[in-house]
Amino acid sequence: MSKEMQTKVDNSRRSSDPPHVLSFMRSGKDLILATKPFAVDVPARSWWCILSTILLLVASLFGAGSTLPLVVRMVCSVGAGLVLLRLFVIYHDQQHHAILPHSKLAAGLMRFVGILLLSPTSIWNSSHNHHHNHNSKLKGAHIGSFPVMTTAQYVRTPRSERITYLFMRHPATILFGYFFIFMFGMCVQPFAKSPAKHLDSLIALILHATFAVLLLSVGGPVALLLVLVLPSFIACAFGSYLFYAQHNFPGVKFLSKEGWTYEGAALESSSHLVTGKFMGWVTANIGYHHVHHLNSRIPFYRLPEAMRELPELQHPQTTSLHPGEVLRCLRLKLWDVEQQKLVPLPDVA
Repeated sequence: MSKEMQTKVDNSRRSSDPPHVLSFMRSGKDLILATKPFAVDVPARSWWCILSTILLLVASLFGAGSTLPLVVRMVCSVGAGLVLLRLFVIYHDQQHHAILPHSKLAAGLMRFVGILLLSPTSIWNSSHNHHHNHNSKLKGAHIGSFPVMTTAQYVRTPRSERITYLFMRHPATILFGYFFIFMFGMCVQPFAKSPAKHLDSLIALILHATFAVLLLSVGGPVALLLVLVLPSFIACAFGSYLFYAQHNFPGVKFLSKEGWTYEGAALESSSHLVTGKFMGWVTANIGYHHVHHLNSRIPFYRLPEAMRELPELQHPQTTSLHPGEVLRCLRLKLWDVEQQKLVPLPDVA
């Protein structure tokens, strides 16, 4: 069975489950309470994940900046980008207080990591917490996520605003997330709007620029490319796409304020990104996004366990990193209220 066919099968399971099975499924607060046993940090495991990931990152960056053959350095550079992505998701988990919630050392370390990742704590917490509380709402969902217009709104919107909207959702913007989403969206723009509140955004830019100048002066353009630019580009491109595909996929639901529920947004409007074991490690299980949105205090390494143990979480909307699935997600632009689905631009009259 092809991955596309498997996705369609997975997405149809919930509607095909017999009524006597669905009637025993927990919902609302009962379902959220059922996830609480999994929202327990294992400090030794959390520290191991953090420190081993940082060690792998440092080793791969040293390899990328070494005097080894260029091919080996390029492999190390790509590896550093993937490990950087894993570190970003672990940072995200700690910001949710899912891991090491009472450790001041972990909080300080992750604050520094956020600055290095061009995702400083001040903007991350304000925007991402808003996203969790307003996921899939037609109004307010754009903060901490990608904006969503209805087809009717798009038709009424001035051309300049349409261009901005489409630019923010454009595949090239996601691919170049290093510059547009992380460097500009999470550092330049927040600091420009509120310098006192987002001083760490300025610090992130200064440190990033300083590191770039040092690499250029010591190792030249190749060192700059392999040690900083390429790893950052890979991590940010993947991170930007994950931001997108987790809430912009065929079958997603968007609602007005009326009818919106927290658990409904988690299960109906957050995807399960199906990956192999390697990419599951690289993405630190963030593909179990419907489980994460249901209870963001579940450590990333316990998300598969929660899905395995709770029947209500076992038939989510799914997508994958298969090129065809990626293309299907990227083509979606507008919410059609009548059809109750995201549609590409050509479907708009």
